[in-house]
Amino acid sequence: QVQLVESGGGLVQAGTSLRLSCVASGRTFSRYTMGWFRQAPGKEREVVAVIRWSGDNTYYADSVKGRFTISRDNDKSTVYLQMNSLKPEDTATYYCAAAVITSWNRAPERGRYDYWGQGTQVAISS
Repeated sequence: QVQLVESGGGLVQAGTSLRLSCVASGRTFSRYTMGWFRQAPGKEREVVAVIRWSGDNTYYADSVKGRFTISRDNDKSTVYLQMNSLKPEDTATYYCAAAVITSWNRAPERGRYDYWGQGTQVAISS
């Protein structure tokens, strides 16, 4: 079992930055691929960014490429999402998720993730 707790959300203006954190506890953090997903009101949950257990592979949704950066610190059992140049359309609840994924090309698939945090809300005003 893995427990995930997100933090760092808030209400900010467009063009500014936020950094989300997700702290994991339970099983060995370093064996898990970690993902950030988001869900806006009335929309399906979508992938934002994913990082391989080793940190040497990352994936980004097209909508956030060049603006968001995912990273992890296995010693701290923490994954981060640095979000720059925020836009109103980034408004959503952001979720951290963990999975053991052996095929990297399936890492962006929401259904591959076994463990989820409770989410942190991000609201961007124009």
